[in-house]
Amino acid sequence: ARGQKDDLAAGVIPIDSFFSPIKKVNYQVSHARVGQRTDYDRLDLEVWTDGSVRPEDAMAYSSKILKDQLNIFINFDESLEPEVEEPIVQEESVNENLYRTVDELELSVRSANCLQNAGIKYIGELVQKSEAEMLKTKNFGRKSLNEIKEILVEMGLGFGMKIDGFDPEHYFAQKKKKEAPVGEPPVN
Repeated sequence: ARGQKDDLAAGVIPIDSFFSPIKKVNYQVSHARVGQRTDYDRLDLEVWTDGSVRPEDAMAYSSKILKDQLNIFINFDESLEPEVEEPIVQEESVNENLYRTVDELELSVRSANCLQNAGIKYIGELVQKSEAEMLKTKNFGRKSLNEIKEILVEMGLGFGMKIDGFDPEHYFAQKKKKEAPVGEPPVN
């Protein structure tokens, strides 16, 4: 690698010309017969090595490298037949924290009183408010906003979230039905 210029492209590593254990490679494409058909091709490879690697191992390793490189274009694990997708019915994942009360946040007295005076009982109601809306609340300032934001971020929540169908009564009724012991009617 001596005498090489330093202006090589990024990712190019200059190596000695004798670095490879492969001495010579020859290939030939010829016609092949399979049954009565003669329109197939056959690839004959000849690989000579310096003895440190067997030709079969060199071919296997180079084939693996080629497969890994082409794998980004073709997924070899996929079947070629189109699969019929069945609809998957799954329950929506709900962040349980939305249905906790704001009293559980362990806020400062001032912040807790502001939320209580604003009529915000659940965290789900709180996160649907924007920061600007919260700052308009009486006695609610930047310090309270930052205190609540930190707690919400730890829960994976934040202000200004859009929550469709936020209904604590329905949520708790459904939860109670699921928790009812098997064989006993759910308590209404």
